[in-house]
Amino acid sequence: MNKFIITVLAQDRPGIIAHVTRILFQQDCNLENVNQMILQNQFAGLFLVETPASLDKDHLRRMLTDQSRDQGLVIHVNPLEETRGSAMDTEGDIFLITTIGPDQKGLVAGFSAILAAYRANIINLKAVFKGGPDPRNNVMSYQVWVTPDMDTAALFADLRNRADELGLDIRIQHKNIFDAINKI
Repeated sequence: MNKFIITVLAQDRPGIIAHVTRILFQQDCNLENVNQMILQNQFAGLFLVETPASLDKDHLRRMLTDQSRDQGLVIHVNPLEETRGSAMDTEGDIFLITTIGPDQKGLVAGFSAILAAYRANIINLKAVFKGGPDPRNNVMSYQVWVTPDMDTAALFADLRNRADELGLDIRIQHKNIFDAINKI
């Protein structure tokens, strides 16, 4: 079996996921993971699929593009290489870091630089900047992989200091605590 990451970009509309997954199903692919989002009016989807051994990258790409000519989809197919030493292969925990406050250029760059300096791996990021007079409309939410060998007290202090400098509210919670609180 082969594994591929399929990236699909398009102007958003109903039916994109149905269209792509129908083609994958017809090719006897097993859909292992899907992550999609809408930015403004643009659809972005990532599909992790396992294909029969007889289905190579070029054939899969050709099937998807040929059957999507009238759909306005931009499709990329990349083989998923076996990886070793992923950041999440080590012992660690997920923390949720959320900032709320006025939009400013460089917010994501600044916070991600602090995380990188401590080798904290961002596994998910959502930043929504709506502008306007209400700074609560501007939210950044990071899911971050933190390992026991990191100086988390210093990391969290640096993140809080940066948030204070920029006039942002910041919340840092272990994912388990976040999940328990939001389960109610």
